[in-house]
Amino acid sequence: MTSRDYSPADRALMGFDQALRTVFGRPRVTERANPAEHYADVDLGEDERRHVGGLMRVNHTGEVCAQGLYQGQAMTARLSEVRESLERSAQEENDHLAWCEQRLEELGARKSLLNPLWYSSSFAMGAIAGLAGDKWSLGFVVETERQVENHLDDHMAQVPGDDQRTHAILEQMKADEIHHADVAHAAGGAELPAPVKLAMKAVSKVMTRGAYWV
Repeated sequence: MTSRDYSPADRALMGFDQALRTVFGRPRVTERANPAEHYADVDLGEDERRHVGGLMRVNHTGEVCAQGLYQGQAMTARLSEVRESLERSAQEENDHLAWCEQRLEELGARKSLLNPLWYSSSFAMGAIAGLAGDKWSLGFVVETERQVENHLDDHMAQVPGDDQRTHAILEQMKADEIHHADVAHAAGGAELPAPVKLAMKAVSKVMTRGAYWV
């Protein structure tokens, strides 16, 4: 059975499984290795470790949100080609989720306690974007990835320069986000209206500030 042959019920069950794996378990990842594996860890001071842990908790939560968005969009996509593209991007984003979780464990930090809320809210937003039409759904991906790219630049500027493990993860995540935006744009993603972009930025600020602490 190919991905084109799945029934709506099949997709609903797979989506539920993916949600459980994202929020409570271990996501299915690709064959890619963790980009941090070639770098030794660094002895961070207590304040630095706490801050980097908070940043990586935000990044982990961002990947939880990405899974919710992609799954919601894939659920309501109209064209099978668009659905398959979203599902592939979601699988690659799972790598980010796993890498962030591993770095959190190394830093002695925890995941956000609000991840179930972040996932469900993002899923709803993704589903709405998908219902608006594939070109708007893809445009939503483009804008999301552009905002995430800026967010990662900000975090890389805050992480100590000798923390190469964290930098390696963030740099690969940024490269992937740029690629996903390019793919969505090439597939016909429409430019979103300015008010929608501003609303997305506002929601992102709520998530990043909340996830840093909770």
